[in-house]
Amino acid sequence: MPKAVVAKKDDLANGEMKVVQASGREILLARVDDSYYAAGSRCPHLGGKLAEGKLEGTIVTCPLHGSQFDLADGKVIRWTNFTGFASKLGKVLRSPRPLVTYRVKVEGDSVLVDM
Repeated sequence: MPKAVVAKKDDLANGEMKVVQASGREILLARVDDSYYAAGSRCPHLGGKLAEGKLEGTIVTCPLHGSQFDLADGKVIRWTNFTGFASKLGKVLRSPRPLVTYRVKVEGDSVLVDM
């Protein structure tokens, strides 16, 4: 798998995330303590910009509808923040899909993503 250098280790503070370019794709890069995570930059629900959302540990929350994903493995934590009938309808219209994640490796001062 080709690796793309996407940042320097100190480009992100702990708890920060930003969009970077890797092999022509927009990737969400996040730092949690001394670990780095990479995932698709858009929410698989309705395409919200995840970098504009909230990061708590490895859980990212989409700013549009509160969808939550674990950056460690892409697992859906919450599909939307809708309740009741709206929640059921939201799942029928657009079934939950995990967030695409990428393997990250730190070499020296560089953060690399497997593409």
